[in-house]
Amino acid sequence: MIYVGGVPFSTDSKSPPQGSDMLFALMEHPILRSASSSFNDIPERNLTISEESGSGRSRRSKCVYVSQREYATVDPALVDLVGTDEATTCIGLAIRNRTSGMISVGHMDSPNIVDIGLTQMLTLVADRNSTAELDVHLIGGFDDVTPQHASIGTRPESKEKMEGYSFPLCAKIVEALQRSRERFHLNTFHVLWHNTRWDSQGNACPVFHGFLVETSTGSLVPTAFDRTSRCPDEIVRRVRLTACSENHRWNGKLMETYDTQTDRFIIAPFSWTKHLLYFASMVRQLSDSEILSSCSTSPFSEVPDFVDNERRLCDYLIRHPDWRETFPMNQPRIFERTANGTWRRQGVKLSPD
Repeated sequence: MIYVGGVPFSTDSKSPPQGSDMLFALMEHPILRSASSSFNDIPERNLTISEESGSGRSRRSKCVYVSQREYATVDPALVDLVGTDEATTCIGLAIRNRTSGMISVGHMDSPNIVDIGLTQMLTLVADRNSTAELDVHLIGGFDDVTPQHASIGTRPESKEKMEGYSFPLCAKIVEALQRSRERFHLNTFHVLWHNTRWDSQGNACPVFHGFLVETSTGSLVPTAFDRTSRCPDEIVRRVRLTACSENHRWNGKLMETYDTQTDRFIIAPFSWTKHLLYFASMVRQLSDSEILSSCSTSPFSEVPDFVDNERRLCDYLIRHPDWRETFPMNQPRIFERTANGTWRRQGVKLSPD
C-alpha cells in the first residue's frame, strides 16, 4: 500500500485503479509535486574515486554501486553510500526501513522484472510480519513520448498517448507497490515529465540519470558516477547485462551481485554465446550514431559515455571469446573491500578490465 504524507493513497475511481490511473494521480499529487521540485533544485553530484580519496580523508566513503538491472541491499553499519545511474528510460528505486535503516536500491529496466524484483528487494528490508514503515523514492525515466516542443513539466494530453518505455515501467512499479501488503511511504517521485528537460535541438532528456542514498540519514542526492566509481568489475557486469537475454535463469528477476552480510561483491559465473560475439564484432564496426540508434532505447538522451561503454564492452568480448577465461574453473569473481574503502579481487591481482 502506498502512503503519501502519512495518508493511504487512493484515486477517485470507484473501480480498482490500474497502474496508469494511479500514476497520473501520483504525478499530480501536490505533496509529490513539491518534493520533486525540491529534488530538481539539488545540484547534481559527480562521484569519482579521486574525489573520494582527496587530501584530508582517512578513507574513502564505503559505496555500493548498482548497475542496470541489478539490486543491492545494504546495511548502514557497513556502507556509507549506495546508488545507481545511467538511467534514461529506466527507473531507480530506493526502499529504506525507517527502523533498521536497511536500504535496497534497484535499477529497473523493464516492466517484466518489477514483480519478482520488488520481492527480491524487500527480502532483507521488510519485516517478516509486514509492519515495517518503508520510505520509497523513485528517480528516473523521462517523458519519452511527448512532442519535442512541449513545455517542460507539462503532463501529456491523454493517457492513451502514453507509450514509449518510461511510462509502462513506472506504471507497473506503482501498481506493484500499491497492491503489496507493506506500507510504502512515497517520498520522492521524480519521474516522467517531472524528470524531463529539453536540449538545444528540442529533444526530451532526463534531468537526472542517477542518485546516491546516504545510509546514515536516508537522504538522496542526484548523482552522476564516472568509470572509476562504477566498480567493482564494471565491464564484466556490463557483459552480464547483455548476456542475460540469452539466459532463462534471469527471466523476470533483478540480478544479484552484492552480498549484504559480508559486504562483498560476488559475480556468479555466466557464459556468452557465439551469437553475442558476432553481435559485438558488428557493433564495433558501427559509427557512434549507429551505436546509439541500435543499442539504446533513447538515442538522443543517453549519458555522455554511452558509446564508449558499448565499445569497451564489445572489445572485452572480442578479447575474451571464451567465458571460461573470465571465470576459471567456473568459480565466481569475488571482490572484498580494503581498509580504505576500495575493492580488491579475492585471490588475484586486479586487472585493468
